[in-house]
Amino acid sequence: MNKLKIAIQKSGRLHDDSLKILKDCGISVDNGKDQLKASVVDFPMEILYLRNSDIPQYLEDGVADVAIIGKNVLIETQKELEVVENLGFSKCRLSLAVPKRESYTSKKYLEGKRIATSYPNTLKKFLKENNIHAELHIISGSVEIAPNIGLADAVCDLVSSGSTLFNNGLREVEKILDSEACLAVSPAINTEKKQILDELLFRIRAVLKARRSRYILLNAPNEKIEEISNILPVLKSPTVLPLVTEGWSSLHSVINKDDFWKVIDKLKAAGAEGILVIPIEKMVI
Repeated sequence: MNKLKIAIQKSGRLHDDSLKILKDCGISVDNGKDQLKASVVDFPMEILYLRNSDIPQYLEDGVADVAIIGKNVLIETQKELEVVENLGFSKCRLSLAVPKRESYTSKKYLEGKRIATSYPNTLKKFLKENNIHAELHIISGSVEIAPNIGLADAVCDLVSSGSTLFNNGLREVEKILDSEACLAVSPAINTEKKQILDELLFRIRAVLKARRSRYILLNAPNEKIEEISNILPVLKSPTVLPLVTEGWSSLHSVINKDDFWKVIDKLKAAGAEGILVIPIEKMVI
């Protein structure tokens, strides 16, 4: 039987989250120490542990069928690879930062400046689009230290919380792009492996939907059921179950986890009581 070869980062920010989403999909990885390839017990798949920067080329060449990779890497390597799903983790942004003491008022500040980066292709495109001429210093890792040692006037690097920039006396001034982990596919994938990919995508989407959702239970007077139902963003309509207490019912529904705090006051004002919000493990719709 053909096995779907999926590449993930050997080490770094994507590694652990990539293995976790596979585990949540019911895929058990036989993961030995320092392996470059790992087998899977209960799914027709092999795991390839690769350097992040090498993954796009392996996809293009058909060595790997699919990969979990940051969008920023695909953009930087300029590979025309199809992204079939955004995975919602390892979110970050590629940004420009300058020393805190500098007065930055517009992109024109960058004209003639020295910029340190590990993303020269993406940065060149940004500078060209804004008609800015700057000198690039290409660095692999520890980009933030460049201004402190006199190597550069600014940096272009990935930012998550911004704490690394702050600790190095820098402040973020321009966002070039947003990035997150995604599932990218090789153009050389065959029909049989596409069928395996479809099954993997089905599982991934069920996991992602569950991560974005919460199961909500609440009690309400019967005369308030319609009003509360209109407040709740639901798949179709809430489940309504009568309580022992006459004139009251329990409403069960699914809510986007980010919407709960936006509607909680409306639910309480409409008469909802005993509100419970519970994580969902999987969600198939």
